Amino acid sequence: MKYITLLLLVLFITVGVSGQQVVDNLLKARAEIESGNPDAAISTLNRSLAMTRDPRLFTERAEAYILIGDYSSAISDYNKANELSAGTGEYGLARIYSLKRDAATAMYHLTLSMKSPDKKTEKAIMLDPAFNVIENSPEWRQFWKKNWYNTLEKDISQLEYYTETGKGEESKELLSEIKADYPDVGEALYAESLVDISDGKYTDAVRVLSGLTAGTSVNPKYLRLLAKAQVLASNAAGASVTYSRLISSGVADAGLYLSRAECYSKTGESDRALTDIVKYLDYYPDSKKALSMAGREEVKSGDNLKALEYFSRNLKLHPGDPECYIDRANSYFISRSWKWAIDDYSMSLDLDPGNPQVWLNKGISLLNEGKTEDACHDFRVAFRLGNKRATDYISRNCIK
Repeated sequence: MKYITLLLLVLFITVGVSGQQVVDNLLKARAEIESGNPDAAISTLNRSLAMTRDPRLFTERAEAYILIGDYSSAISDYNKANELSAGTGEYGLARIYSLKRDAATAMYHLTLSMKSPDKKTEKAIMLDPAFNVIENSPEWRQFWKKNWYNTLEKDISQLEYYTETGKGEESKELLSEIKADYPDVGEALYAESLVDISDGKYTDAVRVLSGLTAGTSVNPKYLRLLAKAQVLASNAAGASVTYSRLISSGVADAGLYLSRAECYSKTGESDRALTDIVKYLDYYPDSKKALSMAGREEVKSGDNLKALEYFSRNLKLHPGDPECYIDRANSYFISRSWKWAIDDYSMSLDLDPGNPQVWLNKGISLLNEGKTEDACHDFRVAFRLGNKRATDYISRNCIK
């Protein structure tokens, strides 16, 4: 019995590690595609597919093949994805045949995709540029004559639009109809949470969504909305747990690591935040946001030299961004390296002269360098731009 238990435990761990490796390779390949290097993505996916035949790997490799114009290989990969998991390659096939201007075959595959678990929303299909070349074809018009979405799906789509565009009254009226027609249905609770968040009732949304996501197998859409509600309710600890659930469930979205890092930062868990940021930087090493976050976490943890490495790297990549200069200037400011702080604050103000906090900090730095007259000029500019703290420095140092 102990042997069987141990065997099952080893199998569970092996499957979990394999699944995480698939997600890691997917994210790496996706980042390579987004950086304009589909050939590198294909190489990454080839190595992964040599170990694991996962439909997601085939569909991602198909996307890379499309970018290099190898439609035959892309079609082959989408068909392989279909063999492993029915319907997962149909939407991709529809896109390829549309790009090939074969409207009839494109609509055939799009029809199959609408009957699969991979069914896309009307908005997603309409905004997909791959279908632009056939949108005036009779096959495309005929396709949309059929009612592909039931009433609840249409109502949810409409409600999402209302809440996104701030149409409060319309969203409440539609929610009442949804709740009356579909009581206790998961999508109705999701709809209620959308309206609660739109109304600023974040705690109510968290309560509803917590019940909706209590099971082990949960719609990622519900978990994402729960995390959003928790963040808005200032429940960073709860949101970090929700983001962890999304990550551990195999959702291939590198942005989840940055979102969780922001939560860890708010709860004072800098080590965890840095681990997630570094993970994201493995995929997107030139990300301005991630490099800035990493530097700020290093400052909080007391490693100002490491912070300066991140901030300097960010400046090298984004030399025209005032925020990058401010990040590094703030790090110099904290370490009392006044001359370096002055230089970076000055560069930031050359790019964006309307930041009152930067004027104040530059003034403080100048004051510490013994340049009182220049400092007083900066304090007065900071005050004119709305920084009330500048009055204290003006009264103490600039009024004779």
